[in-house]
Amino acid sequence: MGKRNNLYDDDLNDEMDDEMDSGPGERGGGRGRGSRRKEDYFKLSKTVPNYKDVDVLRRFMTERAKIRPRRQTGLSSKHQRLLARQIKRARHLALLGFTDEHNRGQ
Repeated sequence: MGKRNNLYDDDLNDEMDDEMDSGPGERGGGRGRGSRRKEDYFKLSKTVPNYKDVDVLRRFMTERAKIRPRRQTGLSSKHQRLLARQIKRARHLALLGFTDEHNRGQ
């Protein structure tokens, strides 16, 4: 072993050993990821997205009228594509807004 250059070197090595002893997932701090998988809403309800069902479409949109990404909605890729198409169709027919402008003015 080499010389000890600093009085705190021994304490630093002890801390490193303690961190190495902890197994995966036992670290402190950081953002924890939820272990529970989101369920596909349309698969569970045995339906498909429909542009006329505005209340269901709004569940998958942010307050700023953006379409939520698949990792947030928990939908399958097939249902996410169908959902995006139906939201765009509802926007075109003025059932949904393109932005949240109508809410901001109030």
